[in-house]
Amino acid sequence: MASQESDATSEQIRESVGDLFSDLLDSYQRMNMPMRRYVLMILLPSIGFLVLTVVVALLLDDLAFMIRAPIPLLGLLALGTAIFYPKVLLSQERKALNNRLHLLITHMTVLSTTRIDRMEVFRALSKEDEYGALTIEMRRIVQLVDTWNQSLDDALRRRAKQVPSEALSDVFDRLAYTLGAGQSLKEFLISEQEQVMQNYETVYSGALDNIDVMKDLYMSMILSMTFALVFAVVLPVLTGTDPTMTVAAVIAMFVFVQTGFYIAIRAMAPYDPLWYNPEGITTDLDKWMIATFATGVALTMFLSVISIGGFFGVSPISLEMLLPLSPVPLPLYVAIPITPLIIPGIYMRRAENRIKAKDEEFPSFIRALGAAEGAKQATSSMVLQSLRKKDFGELTGDIDDLYKRLNMRIEPTSAWRYFTADCRSYLIQKFSEMYLIGREMGGSPKQLGEIIATNMNVVMQLRQKRSQATTTLIGLLYGISAASTFAFFIGLQVVNILANMTLDINSTGQFDVGSLINTQVYNIPLIEFLLIIVIVFNALLSSLMIRETDGGHKMNSYMHFVLITWLGSIISIVTKNMVSSFLSI
Repeated sequence: MASQESDATSEQIRESVGDLFSDLLDSYQRMNMPMRRYVLMILLPSIGFLVLTVVVALLLDDLAFMIRAPIPLLGLLALGTAIFYPKVLLSQERKALNNRLHLLITHMTVLSTTRIDRMEVFRALSKEDEYGALTIEMRRIVQLVDTWNQSLDDALRRRAKQVPSEALSDVFDRLAYTLGAGQSLKEFLISEQEQVMQNYETVYSGALDNIDVMKDLYMSMILSMTFALVFAVVLPVLTGTDPTMTVAAVIAMFVFVQTGFYIAIRAMAPYDPLWYNPEGITTDLDKWMIATFATGVALTMFLSVISIGGFFGVSPISLEMLLPLSPVPLPLYVAIPITPLIIPGIYMRRAENRIKAKDEEFPSFIRALGAAEGAKQATSSMVLQSLRKKDFGELTGDIDDLYKRLNMRIEPTSAWRYFTADCRSYLIQKFSEMYLIGREMGGSPKQLGEIIATNMNVVMQLRQKRSQATTTLIGLLYGISAASTFAFFIGLQVVNILANMTLDINSTGQFDVGSLINTQVYNIPLIEFLLIIVIVFNALLSSLMIRETDGGHKMNSYMHFVLITWLGSIISIVTKNMVSSFLSI
């Protein structure tokens, strides 16, 4: 029985390795660069670099092992990057296709409900640069039909075999079969809406599940690095080694691990932008964003000059003059200067909450607008005259402004453009543009409103799951930051107290304490400074992780950066005082 289980396990391992090599070979074949050229220009030089790093590490035998060991690892990292880069590139292309597929299919459905020919639908989508890789696929289909005189269903089958996205390939395959069988593009796409949104929901939920797994792994790794850093601070008391070098090496590893997790979360986070940045239009929100950002940066620079100048004694103004503390703890020299950055952070957070509230109201608005236009056979301006009096929450004011612009005989395209610019929502901009194009081309307003509202409701439900995942991540990052800082400064303060105790005992001249406790190798202020760098870097990457998971504006991360930095600074000060009071009893 044991031998059978062992054989089964070995067979599974061989299948997994075979699948890995098969996928890797497929990614090499799908590259824009020929495989032979990639091997000669990338793979072989990376192998040579690995050999060079090994030789250098062997020649530097007079240095410590901890310094020589990372050199071959650097060469190994370069070789691994060169080997797996085509697979990563293919994965990124697949993700780019899957991220906006639901928007493309919705746009295609809206166009199919109008009076234009089915090839004109693909030609229109091939001009929409915003869809990125999907737009390129649309252009390739149009080129196969127009340049190579292939039928639309043949062009779709050909591209279905070559696209890296299984979801898009499946859509192309079924669309080709349907068109070949004589069914209209409109009927297929309307029946396909639910399937496409379910696939998008699966991809979105899978990305959130991957982030949950990364959170658990991140917690384990950071706690391990925290213990390693504490040991690097404390163990030189017994061994007599240089603590600055060991602490710096562990900090470098700490930074490397956190950076890797940030890159991983950035790659795994689902693509669902919140903000829309209009071109050529400046709104009141833009003015306030610039004003708060400039204020925060200016105050930060001013406080930085005071902190640095006061710390080195070259400025007439110092933190001691601004705070009733003497001396000012070292962590406050970092926390206080960056505090003004919370001003743009809080403002952007409030602005994002308003945008999210508008997104939640938009499906009801677009459904009501489409139904009213279809029932009354009236223009949007006439329908909005009654709709603007209804309560659509944060969206009510923007709807009223849209009615006023349309009532002033402003061109509908410009009026809707200013409406989306005021909303600043990516989804509202995309779906409003689809609705406007569909109406201008003769589509049914009721049908357009239903399609857009239904699909946007699915996205809003997924955003609720994303918000829950972000809240969990925020709690995790704040908790780990507090625990890590507590552990760092407990070790540092214990060593600091031992150093002072050693000085007192040595002064008696009774015995040689230096043979038991090696405190003379410590530079306590320098190690404390290195630990503060860890706190700031942890706050920076933690805030960026929150921003990537949340999908909000970059300036929204300023608030978390300031708060996590202050959390670490306060805990470090409290920990030092607490340990000193306990051990002095």
